[in-house]
Amino acid sequence: MANNIAASKAAGNIDKFDVARAQPPFPVGRVVLWIVVAAIVANFGYIVAYNPNFGWPIVAAYFFDPTVINGLYVTLGLTVVAMVIGVAIGLLLAIARMSNDKLASTFSNLFIWFFRGTPLLVQLIFWYNLSTLFPKITLAIPFGPTLFSWNTNDLITPMTAAIVGLALNEAAYMAEIIRGGLLSVDKGQSETAAAFGMTRARALRRIIIPQAMRSIVPPTGNQLISMIKATSLVSVIAMADLLYSVQSIYNRTFEVMPMLLVAVLWYLLITSILTFFQGMIERHYNRGDRGHATNDEPVAAVNDTAQESAR
Repeated sequence: MANNIAASKAAGNIDKFDVARAQPPFPVGRVVLWIVVAAIVANFGYIVAYNPNFGWPIVAAYFFDPTVINGLYVTLGLTVVAMVIGVAIGLLLAIARMSNDKLASTFSNLFIWFFRGTPLLVQLIFWYNLSTLFPKITLAIPFGPTLFSWNTNDLITPMTAAIVGLALNEAAYMAEIIRGGLLSVDKGQSETAAAFGMTRARALRRIIIPQAMRSIVPPTGNQLISMIKATSLVSVIAMADLLYSVQSIYNRTFEVMPMLLVAVLWYLLITSILTFFQGMIERHYNRGDRGHATNDEPVAAVNDTAQESAR
């Protein structure tokens, strides 16, 4: 029997049963690598856990401190408000940049060029010190009478400076993300919608943007996580965010590293939660890839949507 099997293998006729029973070689090198990496990680964890300089009891004591929690609320509030405004303005900028209107596309290009080309920290400081350039903000008819006037310092508080700086900077990046998502949709989709009599705005809302979401969601999630961390920059303009709150504590207690660890752990916790929900949203918009769609199915879907909208 053994001779027959050997002869069959020598002749190149390997039985399927023999292939199924074949076992891959034991991955000795990979197992050794895993053991080495696990040992390094365990040793590092031991050092961090038992190093008294980290001040873990102090971290635990201040983790839910009211000052820290209030700063956390400010950070989350700034993130939500800045992202909502940034996405809304970014959508308008993306549509304007893709339009055939030279005035709109030029304005959009200049806006994106300026706010992407200057550091966010510089923008925040600029808005916070706007009163040095314009002591008063006025609403007037060009070359005509002034309708309303306000003191700049009354309008540009640390809160408003932070919101304006973060939102406008985010709008520039979101405009490019949304534009890339819109360009990822086949042009035949908009042509089919136009053939059914849909306006451009309605086609964007009902057909183009829903399909572009699959390309827009992942980088938008990354921008949201980046925004959480970018809010720490507002501490330089005396905005009582999470970082500013822990700074105010360690300026009093001189426990610098433990308080910074409090901020680090909160940032890690928030970004981990956001990453989890980002994955859920991405799976929602990618659920169409699990089937075996043909090339004609997207057009058929547009036809159905367009017919329903045209009624």
